[in-house]
Amino acid sequence: MTYKTQGTCSQRIDFDIVDGRITNVKFLGGCNGNLQGISRLVEGMTPEEAISRLKGIKCGFKSTSCPDQLAIALEQAIS
Repeated sequence: MTYKTQGTCSQRIDFDIVDGRITNVKFLGGCNGNLQGISRLVEGMTPEEAISRLKGIKCGFKSTSCPDQLAIALEQAIS
């Protein structure tokens, strides 16, 4: 799935859900090292677990963040 982010430095998130597990997470743009870390941490998680951990995280004064955007993308993917 490809998700176009809103309100963050990253522009897009690509990921797959295979057999109920998150895989192949890649962010376009944003803070490269941090986003690689997030991508590796959620690898193999269920979408529900990742959503519960990431949803609502804010970046500085912004109302969202790259992890929050990933949670939103995952919610859309499983709905």
